[in-house]
Amino acid sequence: MHRSSKLTLVFAALLISLASASAQEVTKLNELVSGMPKGEKQQIRVLTATLKPGDKTVLHTHRFPVTLYILEGAFTRELEGRSPITIKAGEAMVEPPNVKMTGYNRSTTEPMRVVTFYVSDPDSPFLDPIH
Repeated sequence: MHRSSKLTLVFAALLISLASASAQEVTKLNELVSGMPKGEKQQIRVLTATLKPGDKTVLHTHRFPVTLYILEGAFTRELEGRSPITIKAGEAMVEPPNVKMTGYNRSTTEPMRVVTFYVSDPDSPFLDPIH
């Protein structure tokens, strides 16, 4: 092999090792869930939402688990029969399927921004409002 080819290979290997060393995997959530869709095909949705200070979601359920990742602010979730929990920017949670719930931005000054990941049967609604 020519000297320039060897140097190119060494340099490429060095770049790859530096790239992999500088990329850090950070696990924000690792949770076992039940209730995932079992059909031949699933629909994957990634949604964003902003709740203004004092905003509240409608009382609702989801047909499948929903994963939330808070980008900004804090989100308080209330599940039927459970104590409310609050997650803050940089944190994630899973909302279980078929449980009545609502969520709040309890801040009086700051918006709350969230990314939502939802895997469902094709064309299933994201949520089912409770009337």
